[in-house]
Amino acid sequence: MEVISNNDDPLFSWLCSIETALDEVKKLNNIKARETLDDLLLSCISKFKDNDRYRNDIRFLRIWILYADSIKDFDTVFQMLEEDDVCLSYALLYLSYAMFLEDKGDLIEAGRVYRLGISRNAQPFEELKRFHLEFLKRLSQVQNDGQPQKKGNEKTDKVKKSCINPWSLDTINDLLKKMMPKMMKFKGYYANTKNYSGKVPLSSLQNSSRNKILEIGGKKYQIKGCAGQGGFAKVFKAWVNNNPDDVVALKIQKPPFPWEFYMYRQLDHHISDEERSSFSSAERVHIYSDYSILVCDYIANGTLQDAINSYLVVGQRMQEVLCIYYSIEMLRMLEALHSVGIIHGDFKPDNLLMRYARDDLKEDDFCKRTGPWRDQGLCLIDWGRGIDVNLFPDGTEFNGDCRTSGFRCVEIQEKKPWKFQVDTYGFCVIVHMMIHGSYMAIEKVGSDGNYRYQPTKSILKRYYNVDLWENVFTRLLNTTPSDDHLKTLQYLRKSFEDYMKSNTRLIKELTELLRKQRASLCSA
Repeated sequence: MEVISNNDDPLFSWLCSIETALDEVKKLNNIKARETLDDLLLSCISKFKDNDRYRNDIRFLRIWILYADSIKDFDTVFQMLEEDDVCLSYALLYLSYAMFLEDKGDLIEAGRVYRLGISRNAQPFEELKRFHLEFLKRLSQVQNDGQPQKKGNEKTDKVKKSCINPWSLDTINDLLKKMMPKMMKFKGYYANTKNYSGKVPLSSLQNSSRNKILEIGGKKYQIKGCAGQGGFAKVFKAWVNNNPDDVVALKIQKPPFPWEFYMYRQLDHHISDEERSSFSSAERVHIYSDYSILVCDYIANGTLQDAINSYLVVGQRMQEVLCIYYSIEMLRMLEALHSVGIIHGDFKPDNLLMRYARDDLKEDDFCKRTGPWRDQGLCLIDWGRGIDVNLFPDGTEFNGDCRTSGFRCVEIQEKKPWKFQVDTYGFCVIVHMMIHGSYMAIEKVGSDGNYRYQPTKSILKRYYNVDLWENVFTRLLNTTPSDDHLKTLQYLRKSFEDYMKSNTRLIKELTELLRKQRASLCSA
C-alpha cells in the first residue's frame, strides 16, 4: 500500500498532535491540557478552513465538532460550516448537532436538524434515518409521560438576573473562544500561533523610539514616536511603507488581546455611516502567541483632556458654549452606542480625540449637522474595555469595577449591579471637568429612602444656563432600572441643541472658538 507522507497530506500531522492532546486531557483532566487542545483545534481550523482539499474531508469535520464541543457553542460552528459549505454531506454533522440540541432540551430544533440532514441525503443515509427514528421514539415518550419539554431559553430565564464581570479575563476568554470562528472571517484578522519574530524585538520599543521599522503582514511600519501608554499596551505613531502621508497608530500589547479588534468590527457592523466617524477605526490586527499589534487610524489633533488643560494652565475654564457643543457630541455618541447594545466602558476625556473639519464651518449648517460640521467634533478611541451587551442573556447586569479613579459610577462605588451607567457617569464627570475644571465628587442628599445624588460642587457662574447643567446631573446620577435611559440621553441632547438654536449668536461664538482652539491645539 502506498504510504502518504505529511507533505502529501498536511492535515495528517495536525491530527496526530490533536490525538496526543486529547490523550493528555483524558489523562490529566486539567485546565492547561484543555487549553492546549483548544489552541490546537482553533489553529488547525484557521489554517485549513479555506483549503478546498479539505472542504469535504470527514477528518476535518471531526476537528470542527471537537471544537464545537469545547466551546459549547455548536450553533455558531454549524452556521460557519453552512456559510462556507463545509462537510454538509456527512450525517455525522447533523447527528452531532441534533444530539447537542437534544441535550440542551431544545427538541424542536433538534428535530429540524435531523430533517435537514435527511433532506440533503447526508451519508451514511440509513444511519441518519435510524438515529432520527430513535429520536422520534424518545420524543413520543416525553409527550406520553406528560413531561413538559424544556424550552431552548430555559437556561437564559434562570440567569436573567445574573451579574457578570464583563472585564474579567475569564469572561473575555470565554466569549472569544465562542466568537473565534466568526472572528477568523473578519476582514483584517491575522492570527499566528508563533511568537513575533521580526528583526526589531517589540520589547525593545521605548517611548523615545524613532525610525525603527517593524515588518508586519507584508508592510513596513516606521516608528515615529510614542502616542500613548497603558498598563499592558503602548501606542506608537508610524509611517506605512515610508510614506509620511500614510500614518497609523500601532497598539502593541502583551499578552495578546484580540477583544479590542472584535469591538471595532462590531462598531463597523452596528453603527450607521452617519455616526461612524465619531468612533475610531481599526484596519487590521496581527495576533501572535506573545503580542498583539492593532493597526488603527491616527488622529493628531489632541484630546478633549488637552483642550480642558489648555484652559486650566492659564487659570480659566472652558467657555459654556464649547461645553454645550461637546456635551451634544458625547450624548450623540452614547445614544448611537447604547441603542445597539454597545458600552464603551472607559468613557473619559483622554479617550476623546478632537476632530476638525478641513473646510470653514458655516453657521447655517450647525442645526442640521451638515457640511463641514459632519467632520467636526470628537472621536472615541480605546475599546479595550468595550462591552457587547448582545453576547449576554437578556437582563444580565454587570458587577465589575473599572478601577479608574474618578470615573467609578454610583453603582460601582456602592457595589451594586450596573449596565450603561458606567458610560453615562463618565459623561457627567467630563461635563464637570469642562465647566468646573476638576473631577466630580458626589454626595447623597435626603433621608428616609427619599434621596438623590448630586455633585458636591454645584456652584456655577451666574451667567450659565443653570437648568441645562443641573438637568444633566439630576437625571443621569439618579437613574432607576425602570428608566428608559436612551430617552433621557435624547432629551438632554435636544435640550442643548434647542438652546443653541434659540440664539444664532451662540453658534457664531462657537464657530470662532473652535477656529481658535484648532489653531492653538494643533500648533502645540
